[in-house]
Amino acid sequence: MNIYVGSLHFKMNEAELKEIFEEYGEVTSAKVIIDKYSGKSKGFGFVEMPNDAEAKKAIEELNGAEVSGRNIIVNESIERTDRKSNFRGGDDRRGGGSSGGGGNRRDNYR
Repeated sequence: MNIYVGSLHFKMNEAELKEIFEEYGEVTSAKVIIDKYSGKSKGFGFVEMPNDAEAKKAIEELNGAEVSGRNIIVNESIERTDRKSNFRGGDDRRGGGSSGGGGNRRDNYR
């Protein structure tokens, strides 16, 4: 199960995050999300646990728990869809939107 962990202390690293969740079972990976421009933590991350029962127990017990002076948010991560693939660039009418084109479509005026 993939778990979202928010409101992390900005100095928390992946080893520390993994250690917190290992108290509840096996952790396959722990990732703290880093801002690509500043190189600093964005304050959230993800933990992957293969056993769903252990993951659910970790979520129940760690959500709202104080870690490094902050109350963390822990819940099941919902996989997001690729937002770019659904982008159409405007409405579906011919000659409109950002797709260009002029629109000499006579059927729009009938």
